[in-house]
Amino acid sequence: MTTQLKTSTAPLSPAATAPGAPATATPGSDPSGLPSGAPQGGRGPRQPRDSSLWDPALVKPALRQSFAKLAPSVQLRNPVMFVVYAGSLLTTGLWLASFAQPALAGAEGPGFMLGIALWLWFTVLFANFAEALAEGRSKAQAASLRGLKAKTWAKKLDQPRHGSSWHPVNSDELRKGHVVLVEAGDLVPLDGEVIEGVASVDESAITGESAPVIRESGGDFSAVTGGTRVLSDWIVVRIAVNPGEAFLDRMIAMVEGAKRQKTPNEIALTILLVALTLVFLVVTVTLLPFSLFSVTAAGAGTVVSITALVALLVCLIPTTIGGLLSAIGVAGMSRLMQANVVATSGRAVEAAGDVDVLMLDKTGTITLGNRQASAFLGAPGITEQGLADAAQLASLADETPEGRSIVVLAKQRFNLRERELSSLQAHFVPFTAQTRMSGVDFGNADAPHRQLRKGAVDAIRRFVEAHGGQMPAQVSAAADEVARRGSTPLVVADLEEGRARVLGVVELKDIVKGGIKERFAQLRRMGIKTVMITGDNRLTAAAIAAEAGVDDFLAEATPEAKLQLIRDYQAEGRLVAMTGDGTNDAPALAQADVAVAMASGTQAAKEAGNMVDLDSNPTKLLEIVETGKQLLMTRGSLTTFSIANDVAKYFAIIPAMFLGAYPQLAALNVMQLHSPASAILSAVIFNALIIVALIPLALKGVAYRPIGASALLRRNLWIYGLGGLIVPFVGIKIIDLLLVALHLV
Repeated sequence: MTTQLKTSTAPLSPAATAPGAPATATPGSDPSGLPSGAPQGGRGPRQPRDSSLWDPALVKPALRQSFAKLAPSVQLRNPVMFVVYAGSLLTTGLWLASFAQPALAGAEGPGFMLGIALWLWFTVLFANFAEALAEGRSKAQAASLRGLKAKTWAKKLDQPRHGSSWHPVNSDELRKGHVVLVEAGDLVPLDGEVIEGVASVDESAITGESAPVIRESGGDFSAVTGGTRVLSDWIVVRIAVNPGEAFLDRMIAMVEGAKRQKTPNEIALTILLVALTLVFLVVTVTLLPFSLFSVTAAGAGTVVSITALVALLVCLIPTTIGGLLSAIGVAGMSRLMQANVVATSGRAVEAAGDVDVLMLDKTGTITLGNRQASAFLGAPGITEQGLADAAQLASLADETPEGRSIVVLAKQRFNLRERELSSLQAHFVPFTAQTRMSGVDFGNADAPHRQLRKGAVDAIRRFVEAHGGQMPAQVSAAADEVARRGSTPLVVADLEEGRARVLGVVELKDIVKGGIKERFAQLRRMGIKTVMITGDNRLTAAAIAAEAGVDDFLAEATPEAKLQLIRDYQAEGRLVAMTGDGTNDAPALAQADVAVAMASGTQAAKEAGNMVDLDSNPTKLLEIVETGKQLLMTRGSLTTFSIANDVAKYFAIIPAMFLGAYPQLAALNVMQLHSPASAILSAVIFNALIIVALIPLALKGVAYRPIGASALLRRNLWIYGLGGLIVPFVGIKIIDLLLVALHLV
């Protein structure tokens, strides 16, 4: 058809009223045509809050949960803390029984038994509190997400197309496959795919970003999320889920820490802790007959009491890490949620910490994206302005960012603005992925007298050769030079009166993000290989890869090539992480060990991934890896500290228990503790208080530094290994002094 096209971008047309929609307000309806009283959404943007650690809104429920978790069925889930729980019950029972049989109190007396029993209960409660606090943070985030859900009315279309009549239905009545019309001001009722139309959508309630996004049919930006609001124009949406299965529902289920399953590493560590507990249990049980034999043989001293043996067992088993292990895992997922990333399981978070290959898309991750026209390089005999004029005409129907940038550059360089094209009988040829060209035909639609085309080098070469022309060597050389310096060449051709000629090259620049090279260098020091994925040709990909500092690249990437590359790395025993947002990324995302789908991407991509980035920021993958490594570091560091701090308890409790029978053990009382009773009680009190002191570290995580694994191991051994040896000696001595000063022993 004949068209007059302006080079300025026109705003999208106002939302059309579908036939059948009420044109005016009537009794029982509002101007939108929905029944009066129908909820209109109206909820402002809300984000999962990042509460401070000791927020009363979290602490009070956690305190209540600490007591609720004293149920035996709950305690059985943590074998280490169950031993402490059983010890608490035993010492409490012995203390109560001592009123009837004073001999049960032993030499220490009932006050000592009560003190041990109380501090053992505190140890169990503090461990419960740590877990409840971590779960509370996740549940607060889930509650915040749940607040985004709002029942709304939808305009269900009778036919799956715009212009069909519609009738209002409650969003709860919609089912997968139903088609709805969403106009300006309406909430998207449920997750779905845009099948017609284009509109700007406010997704701030989901992503926290205030800038609206464009959602349109086809491509990788057709997915819409329930609860988001259309700001302008209209879209026809095919519902992709049933009520209760929407993205928000899945996110809420994901962040419920109480439903978190243990990861393989966590299960392995639990087995180790149980094994250590069993070893110490056997050792402690054998100490009672040993004590009887020692007292009998030496003829001096007293038989060790059951209360003292329970205190010894609790102090020797790894109660510190046992009490904090669950909290560490829940907190890892919570930290990801605070970064606006939802993980489907703790396994995915843990796997992120072990990743050694990162596959990243070039556009939007390594580069700023949206390549911009930067230069017009004319062929021999063609001026720069002549090339710019033809390139702009060929780009007027190209709605890609690259095509629009050519139009803008021609305006800026040569003031080429609005044109009167109707008299020229212009027929625009839009850009398609199949032809990889856009252009304009002049004259009769069936037999145009002139055709302008702009597109990829190989596409224009085929176009020119098909019409009897040749690509000049100078143009091919210019295109190669543009590609070598990391830019993208586009070629412009003119077919007039049956004679095809090449007019020149348009250079599109892809800008590498500032600081990205330094981040890749940090990953390299951590032993992580970075691989850039791009659809560009090998020359362009090599130039960008060299500038960005990645270790390897995959050029001219297809879904099959991405999938095969991941499988090849996994066959070498490597763990692979990848980001993606399109349906064509779904196979590779499903194969990757850590697969981060963009919230702005297609439904297929989100279902294939095991994480969803609500900010749709591909560089978030780097933060995810750091969070995963921080989780593993925290668990390893606190395990090291927990095992190391048992050494001081040997020096506190063993001499106290057997000093009467073996006076030589006085040499082990390096802390010069006041008495056997104060030594045992001080060790038990320290054992309980250290859990409280480490709760902030368990929830916030050990500070992460991008250094090699061996350097990281040495650092943690010095800090948490040596610290685990020194801190208990100091802590137990201080507690002993306080007990004596307060006349509690």
